[in-house]
Amino acid sequence: MREFFTVDQRRLSFLDFGGSGLPVLAFHGHYNEGSVFAPLAEALAPRWRVIALDQRGHGESDCAPSYQRDEYVADIAAFHRHLGLGPVPVLGHSLGGVNAYQYAVRHADQVTALIVEDIGAVVNADWSLATRLPRKAPSHQALASALGSLAPYLERSFRRLGDGWGYSFDIDHMVLSHKALTGDYWSDWESVTCPTLLIRGRDSVVLMQDHAREMIARRVGRAQLVELPAGHVVHCDAPDQFAAAVRTFLSQLPTV
Repeated sequence: MREFFTVDQRRLSFLDFGGSGLPVLAFHGHYNEGSVFAPLAEALAPRWRVIALDQRGHGESDCAPSYQRDEYVADIAAFHRHLGLGPVPVLGHSLGGVNAYQYAVRHADQVTALIVEDIGAVVNADWSLATRLPRKAPSHQALASALGSLAPYLERSFRRLGDGWGYSFDIDHMVLSHKALTGDYWSDWESVTCPTLLIRGRDSVVLMQDHAREMIARRVGRAQLVELPAGHVVHCDAPDQFAAAVRTFLSQLPTV
């Protein structure tokens, strides 16, 4: 079910995949939206209930004047308050992964566990993809054809726009968000206190193996690494293995 709430006069949207299970908050990466977690929600049900935010500038949520780290984290805090839930596990991919671990540090009493999908503690965000995307096409199929191998990763963000097809995000805003994501976040990562699962795609060009292993070494005993046969978008490339890794991790939490 899609719902909306307001933060600083901006409307944010989220998808509650429903059910009576324990809630998990999920945060997508750039160019995506909460609907990308539909397969995960189905795989985790009925034990877990996934609730996925369309982050600022994505999906059905409003664009924003800026996309700084503190602003993304504040949106998540407002989202969590709006839901009226107690402490929960949080999961994030790429941009959403950094947002998730920064939220887990700044609101540690609200996060019981952390799952980070294919993003590091040092991020050099590459916005070149945004500048290469076709901005519009006459049909859904034409847009998919123009994107080629990228289409499966972006299709949930396709939208009919007037007399053609485009995206549920603004390309120029994606560039701004990428630039604001670049940074060194070792301090945040090392300060996370809750149990943590880091999932890496073995073929990822975003999170290198050495860096992932260093992330685990710096939080030895409090974080674990799973590597799956996938690229950067693990939940899309290997959905069954991704869901299994998440399910196994959640099932091992001491509070469950």
